[in-house]
Amino acid sequence: MKKKLQSILVCPLCKGPLVYRSGQNEMICKKDKLAYPVRNGVPVLLAIDARTIADEK
Repeated sequence: MKKKLQSILVCPLCKGPLVYRSGQNEMICKKDKLAYPVRNGVPVLLAIDARTIADEK
């Protein structure tokens, strides 16, 4: 995913920043503890498609 796109995307729920994880191919919202999938290079920022993530250290 392009760096410029990563820098302008925000969580659709809280409008907070998202962090891209290339290994899992996901955009992470640390505040809401949600992981949004990236399919074919396109982030799917729909709450229904997001998965809940555990607390990270």
